[in-house]
Amino acid sequence: MENRLLKQYRAIAHKLHPIVTVGGQGLTEGIQVELDRALTDHELVKIRVNVGDREARDTIIKSLTETSAAELVQKIGHTATLLRHSPSADPRKSNLQRPL
Repeated sequence: MENRLLKQYRAIAHKLHPIVTVGGQGLTEGIQVELDRALTDHELVKIRVNVGDREARDTIIKSLTETSAAELVQKIGHTATLLRHSPSADPRKSNLQRPL
């Protein structure tokens, strides 16, 4: 992904709150379904991973990006920002199409 686009996506994501939270149960089917719905509706979402150490968090984030066909835009601590363009995104819900 181009640096200019990454900067834009990070700027948009700065004001967002995490939509999906991975807790002590780790990756469940419900979390993956909810992440897929959130990416389809919003295209750019933040997730929060409240699990163990850094390696466990990185593994979960990598797994979520692979299973949801999303791109990792940014990762800071327990929070990651994911992007997946959706051709059928609702402009009222999409974080990329809404005015800032």
